[in-house]
Amino acid sequence: MNVIIIEDEKPSARRLQRMLKALDVEAETMLHSVEESIEWFQGNKHPDLIFLDIQLSDGLSFEIFEAIDINSAVIFTTAYDEYALQAFKLNSIDYLLKPIDDEDLNTAVEKFKSRTPKRQAVTLDFNDIKKLLVNPIEREYKKRFSVKVGQHLKLINIEDIECIYSENKGTYAHTNEGRNYLLDMTLDQLEDELEPHVFFRVSRKFYVNINAIKDIISYTNSRLQIKLNNFNEQEVIVARERVKDFKNWLE
Repeated sequence: MNVIIIEDEKPSARRLQRMLKALDVEAETMLHSVEESIEWFQGNKHPDLIFLDIQLSDGLSFEIFEAIDINSAVIFTTAYDEYALQAFKLNSIDYLLKPIDDEDLNTAVEKFKSRTPKRQAVTLDFNDIKKLLVNPIEREYKKRFSVKVGQHLKLINIEDIECIYSENKGTYAHTNEGRNYLLDMTLDQLEDELEPHVFFRVSRKFYVNINAIKDIISYTNSRLQIKLNNFNEQEVIVARERVKDFKNWLE
């Protein structure tokens, strides 16, 4: 199986390459920009499978497919929220949300392998996908949580939550009053429930509310540390593979 990775963040590309190698999938070619990718496709045999980041350093990766007729299967590696990726499903495109999980990667690879013998060229309607990413479908996000406090149910408005984090197999909401409340949802289940312009998943362990960020500090290994208004229980660190997307989200 001939596989390439198109990803502008070289550490993320190398990490994905190592994860694929653990699955006995070799991705020897890594491309890092629209321009480099177009040049490569013009002079090389197209691969069976492309792992493709949406936002590259010099533009959207869709521009590659607009310039070159490519029939390879595509698995997007992206930080875009799942609701905005409904178009990918409709166009028979797989995707992996960053930071990529080993199990999710394995599932995507096995899905590709299972359909390879009878795979047809995928027709990608990139214009529709781009429109959806720029003007996503209007939808309702969670406005409040109901949590159990003793024998009572308490309502917590979403705007009063500074961060949501996992600890000891539990999921907790930390409010601007400095209180922690146990939720009955996992962080993964919250991906479709939280307003993406307000909450960002900085790591596997934390969602943060943009309105609760007090300071952002450079941290070791090209990571960032976030200081929130009231949350002091533990450090909130932006995972290295999420730093670029986090900076874009801030803007």
